[in-house]
Amino acid sequence: MPRLSDLYGQQGQSPWLDNLRRDWLQDGTLQRWLDRGVRGVTSNPTIFEKAMSSGTAYDAQLRSLIQDGASVLDAYWAMVKTDIVDALDLLEPLHQRSDGTDGFVSLELAPDMARNTAASIEAARAFHTEIDRPNLFVKIPATEEGIPAIRQMIAEGRSINVTLIFSIERYDAVVEAYLSGLEQHLDERGADTDLGTVRSVASFFLSRVDTEVDRRLGDLGTAEASELRGRAAVAQAKLAHRLFQDRFSGPRWDALASKGAHVQRPLWASTSTKDPSYPDTLYVDTLIAPDTVNTMPEDTLEAFDDHGTVARTADDGVEEAEKLFARLEELGIDVEDVSRVLEKEGVDKFATSFDDLIQTLERRASALDPDG
Repeated sequence: MPRLSDLYGQQGQSPWLDNLRRDWLQDGTLQRWLDRGVRGVTSNPTIFEKAMSSGTAYDAQLRSLIQDGASVLDAYWAMVKTDIVDALDLLEPLHQRSDGTDGFVSLELAPDMARNTAASIEAARAFHTEIDRPNLFVKIPATEEGIPAIRQMIAEGRSINVTLIFSIERYDAVVEAYLSGLEQHLDERGADTDLGTVRSVASFFLSRVDTEVDRRLGDLGTAEASELRGRAAVAQAKLAHRLFQDRFSGPRWDALASKGAHVQRPLWASTSTKDPSYPDTLYVDTLIAPDTVNTMPEDTLEAFDDHGTVARTADDGVEEAEKLFARLEELGIDVEDVSRVLEKEGVDKFATSFDDLIQTLERRASALDPDG
């Protein structure tokens, strides 16, 4: 049963692949995922660290770049952009067939920009200028400093994947940045401006929420705390989906939609279960709804295609989700602190992957035979 295709065909949710590797572009693996129903690709520094640190797929380009005088850092970005452009080419037909809904490839800013608004704006603008493709998403983290950059990019008509969202409050700020950015774009370009070329997704991270909340529940060591394990991430995502429905309705949204604006789709990320006792499709089966995206690593895609359930579920249990968060607060679980910790960990993790990869590339560059 082609569950990945049915996920979009029957329920309007787009399954994306959370991985990008050069060997997959070369050997047809990515194309086979598209044939099975995948409708987009996401990448991040950790993904590229894994791809470039193993095998030899990048050696020839790295050697050529270094011989031409490029620094290792510049060589890294050149290799990343090569992969992104090749993936954009591969997904362009899907982008056209879907009238711009899918077929996107996401490229993330350097991790050291996560706390720098001006640098994020400059870098995102440069990526969109250099890779001038309608199916490119530039990823900007939803840090406090990232929110103004997100609004500015939307105001300039640039498509953005907002990443590293860990709380309802920050998600609300992300939605506001999108809406106000569209309004600014309209004000600056004129009332006849078509907003339909601007696209965005808001990436809500899941499994990491359960990992951190479960750790704190475990520290309590009570039966009641144990009963709540593995429930916080899905509950928070359901509340986020309700907020999505609320914010993208009513007079303010209708005014933007009348100018061609598209909703900023919620994207469920970090969807592989970290606790082996949880179902391997936990973060997919429970959060299916139209106008949403679920980006999955290949193991989760395989699991869902094999035994996932294709049914609308994101609207189920919203009241129970509210009660769950009330219970967490009663037990002393500081949900706001959880989100702060996870945001810092998320930024730090990508920074570590980035630094490790640059060191790996420096060693490889030194070891490569300059004569080829």
